[in-house]
Amino acid sequence: MAGFNKVILVGNLVADPELKQTANGIAVTSFRIAVGRRFTRQGETPQTDFIDIVCWRQTAEFVTRYFSKGKGILVCGSLQTRSWTDKDNNKRYTTEVVADEVTFVEKKSGDGSPKDYTPREVPNYSSSGESSFEDLAADDELPF
Repeated sequence: MAGFNKVILVGNLVADPELKQTANGIAVTSFRIAVGRRFTRQGETPQTDFIDIVCWRQTAEFVTRYFSKGKGILVCGSLQTRSWTDKDNNKRYTTEVVADEVTFVEKKSGDGSPKDYTPREVPNYSSSGESSFEDLAADDELPF
């Protein structure tokens, strides 16, 4: 069976990304984003997850040029785990998103300063309260 590994995140950078080079001269940057959880129980404080991201080559250069601490970012990529032994001979593990694409989630206002971007509201197709779907009495009536 083929696998599927796709991650899409929108969050804010926790710190300024720093461009580095591998021994072979390949551009790389690692940074962390804060992503608010979509659902919070009533009366609870909203929860935030901190996700490690790594970008390579042109994507790394793009991120370090145009993004800084606190800026919103959209990241598309894949989840990757890796392990290594540290200098004290301890086994270490990490899980991170390897970004294939990144983009802005803010747009510039007319005066050149960043302005929060709010996506257009999605129309509510069920606002009339009526549904165009028909209830089926049993699973044997399904068309597939």
